[in-house]
Order: sequence, then structure tokens, then C-alpha cells
Amino acid sequence: MIRPSRGWSSINLKEIWDYRELLYFLVWREIKVRYKQTLLGAAWAIIQPLSMMIVFTLFFGKFVKVPHSNVPYPLFSYSALLPWMLFSEGLGRSAQSVIVDGRIINKVYFPRLILPVSGVITPLVDFVFAFAVFLGIMFYYGVVPDARIIFLPLFVGLALITSMAAGFWLSAINVQYRDVRYTIPFLTQLWFFASPVVYSSASMPKSWQFFYSLNPMVGVIEGFRWVLLGTEPPGHMIVASTAITLIVLILGAFYYRKTEKTFADVV
Repeated sequence: MIRPSRGWSSINLKEIWDYRELLYFLVWREIKVRYKQTLLGAAWAIIQPLSMMIVFTLFFGKFVKVPHSNVPYPLFSYSALLPWMLFSEGLGRSAQSVIVDGRIINKVYFPRLILPVSGVITPLVDFVFAFAVFLGIMFYYGVVPDARIIFLPLFVGLALITSMAAGFWLSAINVQYRDVRYTIPFLTQLWFFASPVVYSSASMPKSWQFFYSLNPMVGVIEGFRWVLLGTEPPGHMIVASTAITLIVLILGAFYYRKTEKTFADVV
């Protein structure tokens, strides 16, 4: 008989690996549902960042003239939209994962951490399509990435871990308090403007640089720009953002494990 553990539970990564086929099934199911019976299908993954890039270029690049590290503003904004949309989409799916799959929780045992993890992985498909468009825009402007592009998978992984860290907390809290789902778009929007998507983090006063880099997405976004566009290396920002992300991730995983005992009763 399977009995719930008491108190704080450990994070059993081996158990998650043992259930990797279930993780694959959940991810594949979400991908099929996302593109099933859609008018434009995968084109939505391209239309959204492309349209946002055009709007940002007109208002922030042409009218406001935001400083953008001496690179074409379309590339400047799109290179930030890539990790941001990967993060925000993963966060939204991860936060809703337990509610969406509540019926599975009540029927069979599996490591519950798989649910928010699967929500984070699914947006990688959209990221691939959007990144292909970015390469086309780079070709148009005659910008060629150098050897630093080998570090791109590291920053993609950091964006996923960041959305997972926040997703652990929000998915667990969302089970207890259902109105949390209404605050997620608002919080994500605030987070967007607090991150260097339409502007450069270099525009922040130096006295605020350290505190600003505590935003986990600062290191991710500036890391993308450094890898793809050759902007200034965001060394200390990456260190600070990564450290905060890992702390939030570990604490969030333990909190999720502690509260998952009540999921079957509440969902």
C-alpha cells in the first residue's frame, strides 16, 4: 500500500527518471492539443514574437529611441523575446499543470513533480520555430553569430529552469487558492517590464545593477544577447540571476513536495 510521507519530503530525481515515459507522454499530449484544430498551427509560434518585435521596433526603436547596444533594434528585441516567451509560456503551463491533470492524480500514482516539469518542456517546440525566424532576421541584417553560440543551450536551459522554479511555487499554491490563476498573467506582465526585453540592462543606474540582476530573467536575456549578438558579457548578472534561480528552484521543489500530499483531496 502506498502511503503519503509525513513532513518535508526529499526530491527523488531517480523516481522522476524512472517515470520518464510518462513525462514524454504528457509533453507529447500537450503538443498535439496545442496544434490540433488550429487555423494557423505552428505559425502562431512565429506570429506572436514577430508582431511584438515590429511593435517594439516602431515605438521603442524609432520613436522613444531606447539605447540598444549598437545592434539593429529588431534583433535586439527579438533576441530577448525568444527566452522571454519560452519562460512565460512555460510558467503559465506549469502553474496550471496540477489543475489540468487533476483527474490523473486521483487515479494512479506517479511522481507529481512531473506535472509542472512537463508544462515547462512543451514550449520548446514554439521556441524552435521562433528561433528559425530569428536566424532569418540575422541573415537579413548581415549579422553572423560567432563561436559564443555554443553557449546557447546553457541559456535555454537556464530559461527553462527559471520557469520551472516559479512554476513549482505557483502550481502548488494554485491548488489551494484557485484565484491565483487570475494573478499569473498580471504577475507575468509586471515581470516582463521588470526585465530587459525592450531596453538594455545597461540603462539601469550602476547603483541598481546588483539588485536588478536579482531578477532571474535578467541574466537569461542578457545572456541570449551576448551569445547571439555579441553584446557586452553580463558576467555578474548571470552569476546573481543563476544563484537566485537555483535557490527558488530548490525551495520551490521542496514546497511542492510538501503540499502534494493534499492534491488528491483538493483538486
